[in-house]
Amino acid sequence: MPRIDTSETDTALAFLDFARECVVKKLDGLDDEQVRQVLVPSGTSLLGLVQHMVAGERYWFAHHVRGDDPSAEYDFEMVVPEGRTTSDLVAEYRTAYAESNAIVRERSLDAVTALPVVDRPLSVRWVVAHMTSETARHAGHADILRELIDGTTGR
Repeated sequence: MPRIDTSETDTALAFLDFARECVVKKLDGLDDEQVRQVLVPSGTSLLGLVQHMVAGERYWFAHHVRGDDPSAEYDFEMVVPEGRTTSDLVAEYRTAYAESNAIVRERSLDAVTALPVVDRPLSVRWVVAHMTSETARHAGHADILRELIDGTTGR
């Protein structure tokens, strides 16, 4: 649990980072077959969640907040191609969220998104709050998947 309370941005990003790493931690000690194991009808796997979250980081922070390539398309797919390794995807996720944090720190939480969200710009604060709730939700999914895989529970 983060204890950072030095500024609104520091606190918000500390809680978002905590949720991000809760997801990554659920892959610890599992082999490639286990992280790709699909145990629910939606087709979600632990590794698929990480791949999905990489796209989410780029979509919300690079695309909406910074305004990168308005015509870019983002693949939120949960099916991970065979050639993508766990270590590569985890590294890509950590890189994506480090870039997201840098984008947030370059702006004020009161700043608005460069590209509209549905029909209007929203604050960077809203994007951070949205991503924190989405990441925490996916961390819960990861908790359940990990428990189904090998019985491991906890943070």
